[in-house]
Amino acid sequence: MSTVTSTPGPTLTPTDLGVGARLTLLPADGDLVDVLGRALATADGMRVEIGSDEVSTLVRGAEDDVLLFVHHVIAAAARVAGHVVAHVHLSRGCPGEVACGLPDDAVLAYVDAPELPATGLRAAAHWALYPLDDGRPGHPGDHMRAIEQAVAVARTRATVSSERFVTRLDGDLAEVLGAVAAGWLAAGRHVRHVVAHATVSVGSPPRR
Repeated sequence: MSTVTSTPGPTLTPTDLGVGARLTLLPADGDLVDVLGRALATADGMRVEIGSDEVSTLVRGAEDDVLLFVHHVIAAAARVAGHVVAHVHLSRGCPGEVACGLPDDAVLAYVDAPELPATGLRAAAHWALYPLDDGRPGHPGDHMRAIEQAVAVARTRATVSSERFVTRLDGDLAEVLGAVAAGWLAAGRHVRHVVAHATVSVGSPPRR
């Protein structure tokens, strides 16, 4: 994993940056609690902070650790249930809650997306990226530029096609999540606060 910094200012930790994910799993299996419990137990959570409620599981930590954990949980659930849908929400650049009080000269170290291990599980996703770039004096916001660059990066990881309001990704689960991660982190090279959302279907019956 490589990190590049280019401007002076305080270097922020993943906690300072608010790096994390919200993960909601919907397995096509009657024993929801068992599937979720087994999937969470299978993944290595030693390097991340985890908290769950009745809506989603919060995962916080360094970018690669968060992404690897999410990848392992979805793969484990799909292997148990056969078909699973996952809602993945990634955020970087805001500590959370209501206010995002990061200093303007903070260094947003660029982190490469991790190489996720292939699973042999075919996946499809609807992905949306939100570069929350309102601009600042001397630096006008240009969110479409960041989105277009992120989609270009995603094309190097998975099969990409356009849909209304989303970008569709197809491939191995590792390729699909890798594309989501690569686009998210590429946008973070230029935009301080970037949110990505993907609805991922693994093991879905073939489209008729």
